[in-house]
Amino acid sequence: MEHEESLLRHLYSTHAGPLLGFVLRLTNGDRLRAEDIVQETILRAWRNAHRLNAHGEKSLRPWLVTVARRIAIDGYRSDGGRTREVYDHDLDGNANTGPAMVADDPDRIVESIAMNEALVSLTHAHREILVETYFKGRTVSEAAEALTIPLGTAKSRIYYALRALREALEQRGLAHGG
Repeated sequence: MEHEESLLRHLYSTHAGPLLGFVLRLTNGDRLRAEDIVQETILRAWRNAHRLNAHGEKSLRPWLVTVARRIAIDGYRSDGGRTREVYDHDLDGNANTGPAMVADDPDRIVESIAMNEALVSLTHAHREILVETYFKGRTVSEAAEALTIPLGTAKSRIYYALRALREALEQRGLAHGG
């Protein structure tokens, strides 16, 4: 019993965060629905642990993404295909990460999750400079001002943050050295 609880905790702590990010896009930002889908997905993984162990941890994430996607689709179908109204959700406005863009492309889904994991693996300082410059579209001097750091420090952080991100992506098989 203790081993089963430990396994369930491990599955949740390892996979729930990235999976939630993916499922939020499938549910158009409906956090409650997304959390339900993630919990159901983790529960199914736990119930099928004896079959999943044979494939190892590396192939577990794509399996989880597929299961979560199917649960979301089944939920959508059971709602009669109605679209839900979305109020007061924090939408980042990035059209390239919407559900239509990733829902039918498993490779893009896995890449998106790996990118998220790579970003999370960076130091706080590296992550925040990349968020300011690449995700918020600020210039280096605007980012330096927003972060209240000297311009030279911002330039240095971008250089080392991109280097660290490339290494993190290489570890996940998404970038090639060079």
